[in-house]
Amino acid sequence: MTVLVYEDVTATGAGGDLESPPAPSLLAEGRAMRDAVMADFATAPGVQVLCPGSPDFRGLAAQADFTLVIAPECGGRLEHLCREVLWAGGRLLGPSPDAVRLTADKLARARQWERHGVPTPPTWELGDEPADLTVVVKPRDGAGSQAMTLWQQDSALVGSAQDRNPVPTMWAGPMIAQQFVQGFAASVAFLIGPSQTLPLSPCQQLLSTDGRFTYLGGRLPIAPDLAGRALATATAAIRNVAGLLGYVGVDVVLGDDGRDWAIEINPRLTTSYVGLRALARFNLAEAMLAIVRELPLPETAWRDRQIEFTPDGRVFDVAPTRPGAAST
Repeated sequence: MTVLVYEDVTATGAGGDLESPPAPSLLAEGRAMRDAVMADFATAPGVQVLCPGSPDFRGLAAQADFTLVIAPECGGRLEHLCREVLWAGGRLLGPSPDAVRLTADKLARARQWERHGVPTPPTWELGDEPADLTVVVKPRDGAGSQAMTLWQQDSALVGSAQDRNPVPTMWAGPMIAQQFVQGFAASVAFLIGPSQTLPLSPCQQLLSTDGRFTYLGGRLPIAPDLAGRALATATAAIRNVAGLLGYVGVDVVLGDDGRDWAIEINPRLTTSYVGLRALARFNLAEAMLAIVRELPLPETAWRDRQIEFTPDGRVFDVAPTRPGAAST
């Protein structure tokens, strides 16, 4: 069996401009995810892994049994690449283009969650939000914490209006405002097949506290009570989204007031893969293929350790501690 891994940021060189703050992060994360999943496919029995050295991957996609596309959702890029695989006659090891389009659009996805009773913070097009709320301003289709900022409307939080962060000016696309909820930031990854779904170990998200929510990596496992809350909310978040397949990540906030919130779905491999594979006693890539092909899954056991990982793929053992609070 042949699996093509196409990671768009490293293949195109996009994100290499050091003048753009989010760009080096996307490049480092893309390289880390690509290298990790390729290493796992390379050790899976009977799997040959391919990685094109240029953006021209369509010929290989037509020949491969599966193509795993890794790319930011920005500007419809991930959706477009997924459609390119199908147009070439290939088979995706990931969500359908329609599922990517829905989940990449943070406003449309919020509305879909609201219709199905999934708890998510109120979300508006930027400018339509109530004036008296503290909100997170973000791109409607951003990735990697790009152009995010906290609009702190509560004087108890900021002390004065001068402390508010300005709206990012480097983002050309549409922006949204989402009510800020205080709590523990977590993510849950799933392996999804046509007939079953396997949740993986929930992770804590490590985010900057400067109002920009810069992604600093993650820590796992988390405390069992937090893991149970994260899993329940993330499972509800994916339940009514058609076309999800392969590796899918869900970001949640476990509220300080006991209420939990779905924040977004990442319809692709996420950086948490590098941490999860370090904790897993099984091959994540092999399990992804098995669940998509409706074959028996390998035994899914986890190592008894706590680890922390960085966006560029470094993994460290950490002493057991009570996970600290984070916000998003």
